[in-house]
Amino acid sequence: MNKAERRRRWWPRSVRARTALAVASTAAAVLVAIGWWLHRDVYRQSAQIAQDQAVAPLLALADQLRQGTVPSRRSAVPYEVVATGRGTAVASGGGLDVFAPGSPHVLPAPPRLSKSTETDTGWYYTHHTIRIPERRAEPGGRFDMGGGTYPVLSTDIWAGELSSAEAATLGVAPDATLRVHVVVLPHTAEAITDTMDLLLLRAGLVGLVLISAVTYFTVRIALRPVEAIRVATASVTASDPRERVSVPATGHEITALATTINTTLQRLDDATARQRRFVADAAHELRSPLTTLRAAFEVALIYPERTDWPAAVTTAARQTRRLETLVEDMLLLARLDARVPTADRGPVDLAALVSQLAERYEEPHGRPVTFTTDTTGPAYVHGSPDDCERLLRNLVDNAIRHAVGSVQVTVRSQGQQVVLSVHDDGPGVSAENAERVFERFVRLDDARSRDRGGTGLGLPIARELAHQHGGTLVLVPSDTGACFRLHLPHAPPPAEE
Repeated sequence: MNKAERRRRWWPRSVRARTALAVASTAAAVLVAIGWWLHRDVYRQSAQIAQDQAVAPLLALADQLRQGTVPSRRSAVPYEVVATGRGTAVASGGGLDVFAPGSPHVLPAPPRLSKSTETDTGWYYTHHTIRIPERRAEPGGRFDMGGGTYPVLSTDIWAGELSSAEAATLGVAPDATLRVHVVVLPHTAEAITDTMDLLLLRAGLVGLVLISAVTYFTVRIALRPVEAIRVATASVTASDPRERVSVPATGHEITALATTINTTLQRLDDATARQRRFVADAAHELRSPLTTLRAAFEVALIYPERTDWPAAVTTAARQTRRLETLVEDMLLLARLDARVPTADRGPVDLAALVSQLAERYEEPHGRPVTFTTDTTGPAYVHGSPDDCERLLRNLVDNAIRHAVGSVQVTVRSQGQQVVLSVHDDGPGVSAENAERVFERFVRLDDARSRDRGGTGLGLPIARELAHQHGGTLVLVPSDTGACFRLHLPHAPPPAEE
């Protein structure tokens, strides 16, 4: 099992679960960042409070020394009094008094002073960080600060302020300097921070569970219309695409999705209806020549001696050609509907194609129709020569079939477009039928005669070919007859070899 497969196994498949997991992960990252910031800030503020609270014991110890009194070893804060010229501590307590008698003092001694450090606003003290070395304590001692670095508050006292008896009581020289050290312990700050971390952890876990649950059920409720759409869409089949999904009245993205699906289903329904109509029309068109062929052959078989065999064969050949033309048109429409690309695409001169067609229609179908062309020079488009010829031939055949006396073909280059117009002087097409003439197997009432060779697929094929070449084919209003106008993108002329 590879890495991707293992990840797919544990990664949730439900959108609800994935969304809840993503939101929970994001919330967890945010909570961790906030918790880390709170941890640092609470610890800093707690340490600052502990330092501020250590100022009062420092000043109290300094006052006792100025009165010539040795401070008691019992103290709420660790302290040590050291003096210049003396290797042992003058006094210590609160955790720094457990060393063996006669051992050197732990905290550094001050330099000699020549005056008091008292100022107008009070006694001066300093704040610094000192590493307390590891020293062997007396058996049973509780010294546990050795080897650590702690904040220390210090203030200096000049022994010259004391009397000789007071200096002697403290065991310092008259010109010595005493320094009072008070160690600020971080235990309170650490305890407060640990308590807050535990509370934040519990609150964060509960919050993550609540966020995940709320997200899961919120997404579940939001996706209910989607599930309804899925159920409704699953019942749609290609043979019966009449089902429609309910459009929520909320106006959000689900409404747009439902509207789009209904539009797609409507297009599918329309395409299915067109396909059914096309099959029915094709069957009807194929049935007529097949019926004629069958009737002619059956009559010939029943009355062989009275049958005009040349006429029968001529009728059969005509109907066979009609069947062949109809089948070829249907195959071409199937290729166009499948959007099958044409391999032999290149620059095609529509003006040259029109000139070639003019030579073929001097007197088409035995009817006296004048065929005229009007071109202003080469008009190149990008496409298949065979498809372009088929498009023009369908338009010209349709015009000649309905013309009374003349058909005019005009080709013009207008900017980035090549415009071709085919105009006949026939009965024309009404405005309400301007789009119906492009429907498959549609024949208007004045052109339903099959004697003229129409199958009802010429104009639909022409429009599909125009669309495949990136153009348009429309029926434009005209005072006389019908005028079909083709627009195709202009193409550069072929490079000279």
